[in-house]
Amino acid sequence: MFENCTESYNSWVAVHFCEGGPVMLMIAFIFLLSLFLIIERLLALSKLAVDKKNVSANIRGMLLRGDVRQAITYCDKTPAPLTNTIQAGLVQVLNRRPDEEVQVAMDASVLRETPKLEGWVSFLAVFGNVVVLVGLLGTIIGMITAFSGVASADAAEKSIILARGISEALNCTAFGLFSAIIAIVAYGFFQIRISRATSDMLESSMDVMNLVTANRDKIQRT
Repeated sequence: MFENCTESYNSWVAVHFCEGGPVMLMIAFIFLLSLFLIIERLLALSKLAVDKKNVSANIRGMLLRGDVRQAITYCDKTPAPLTNTIQAGLVQVLNRRPDEEVQVAMDASVLRETPKLEGWVSFLAVFGNVVVLVGLLGTIIGMITAFSGVASADAAEKSIILARGISEALNCTAFGLFSAIIAIVAYGFFQIRISRATSDMLESSMDVMNLVTANRDKIQRT
């Protein structure tokens, strides 16, 4: 398969992948796992995202009227980490619990919701590091193949064997680095999005707490 790959494929990527030798299969497997995680998190985060400004404006209007039940219903109809956090606090408000318990309920909700945002994102960093090592392994194997083959070959074949081994080594390095870059950049991107979502939950919980404290009289009459 790997010896005659240049004769079997016309695609530039396929040719160089094949020239990388058996280690390229390991690199491809890790790359596909990374790609799967990237797509899964993109879809998951898009489903869990809500318009913070819109949610805050609606909740604010309801709380200013003292209508806690309507605010809870609104959060229930818009399930997301942000609205779930607000709802956890509002339920405590509806039950006439003190401010400390309201804040604790929202803080606990943030802790519950954050893993939903993170998913398996941390594995992208792991895959990024591992695939570099696998690429390095392929590089070493390619160099060993090249020099061991040269030692036992005649003069006419030495250059061919050496070129094949160096090609295997460099292709493994290139594909390993490419896969690592994709995984690590995606990991950084998701970390930023998750951090912003967590900050939004904390900020919104503080806003709700302030609104509840300032409008206790209206809320208690409902």
